[in-house]
Amino acid sequence: MPHLTEFFDNVQLPTMPDVARDLVATMQDDDIPFEKVRNAIARDPALTAKLIRLANSARYGASRSVSTIDDAIALVGAGQVRTLALSSCLNDAFPVVPGLNRDTFWRESQVCGGYAQWLACSIGSDSDQAWLTGFMVRLGELVMAQNIPGCLSEIEKLPHHPGARWERESAVPGSTEGQVTAEMARRWNFPEAVVHALDASADPMAARPFSRLGAVLHVAEMLAESDAAAPETVDALPADVLAALHVDADWMRSRLPLAQAFVDAS
Repeated sequence: MPHLTEFFDNVQLPTMPDVARDLVATMQDDDIPFEKVRNAIARDPALTAKLIRLANSARYGASRSVSTIDDAIALVGAGQVRTLALSSCLNDAFPVVPGLNRDTFWRESQVCGGYAQWLACSIGSDSDQAWLTGFMVRLGELVMAQNIPGCLSEIEKLPHHPGARWERESAVPGSTEGQVTAEMARRWNFPEAVVHALDASADPMAARPFSRLGAVLHVAEMLAESDAAAPETVDALPADVLAALHVDADWMRSRLPLAQAFVDAS
């Protein structure tokens, strides 16, 4: 897929709900606008109910019952509520792809987002943005699977070591999932920092300018495809990317969460 623009000229992108478009627009603001986030979500009763249910879950440890979107934002924070709302909209926007287990795909996307958020928080980056971008990065695979016959079986064939998906995507469709997701994000008016990070996720050290978030995504995707309990997991991560993020491998070995920690109702 050497000409990504030409590819997208013949692709029917999923329709983003109005609430999602409004929430994406708030990502351009320097500060998270509480009222804009609240008003956008409040227009969708089903989404509001889902977020209130999540705010009442054990994950957030609410000391009292959360019954309104205002309560949820007060407990979780406007940034996290926006992130969860957007991830829910994206989940609903993409149809089922034959040959791909939908539950597994979105669970793995949660794990990637979780590792991205954990790492971003550890290095002082925007953790909410990292979670959403990590959750999004594999959306390009869904688009490729829908529009390039036979590519999914090649991309997902076994054995599936960390990083294999990027190699196979580059060889078969011709672009990585992150590059395809980046073009979607650009067309959906996501911030340029998110677009650039997605585009750089498979090879962050080659990106100019360097994208810290792109490097975080690279590590998060590799961790999401690994057995975090195995001692060699961190050894398999690219040393140059960890160095660029100023992450010490020994520190990571001692603190690396298990993937299950990131899988929940969100």
